[in-house]
Amino acid sequence: MPCAAGVTHSVNMELELVSFKICPFVQRAVITLRHKQTAFSLTHIDLSDPPHWFKAISPFGRVPLLKVNKQHVIFESAVIGEFLDEITGASLLPDDPLLRALNRGWIEFGTACLLDLSAHLHAEDKQSFDSSREALKSKLHWLEATLTRSPYFNGDTLSLVDFAWAPLFMRSEIVALDDELYCARHLPRTAAWGRQLLELPAVRDSVAADFPDLLRDHICAKAPYAAGQFGL
Repeated sequence: MPCAAGVTHSVNMELELVSFKICPFVQRAVITLRHKQTAFSLTHIDLSDPPHWFKAISPFGRVPLLKVNKQHVIFESAVIGEFLDEITGASLLPDDPLLRALNRGWIEFGTACLLDLSAHLHAEDKQSFDSSREALKSKLHWLEATLTRSPYFNGDTLSLVDFAWAPLFMRSEIVALDDELYCARHLPRTAAWGRQLLELPAVRDSVAADFPDLLRDHICAKAPYAAGQFGL
């Protein structure tokens, strides 16, 4: 799937992202590439029945993978994100070492929140549904206390932290969880940040047009209990 339309920045590398269509961690990399208007291709696989070539190059057996020049394979979304940031012009991480470390920490915290959200969306019973929701809500209260700047995590400048969290806000909105998890009355800074990120063209264009349907269909197929709770 070529993704080069409108590109203004190019790198002397051939970049191919290996993806599962609804993977939030792949979406992080796509947002970065879209924002920096960098050419890349996207290859989707079925994680329930991965091809042999994927098994041969993925140490953890999961996406995302970034193939560089058809021979080097980079895995893990945070590593891929920083690599893409480094090779595509102005950095999306702060220059100051302390701020850069703090940003990296909140990217990892965002990963933990995405895993809680995934557990919630795939819950098979009431206990797992409730416990995953409460785990995520607790973490979002930590986030709220940290969001002292606006409109983005670091203030006026976009960063990899913003791109790391955008997939969570998108999925929460699609299944109408946003008001329950981070309503403007209880977590106003988190709610405002989420709305701001979802308005970014790079975020909107980081998924296929039918992504909401794909996500809802996936939940219905994999987690009937959760689907029923979400009214899907």
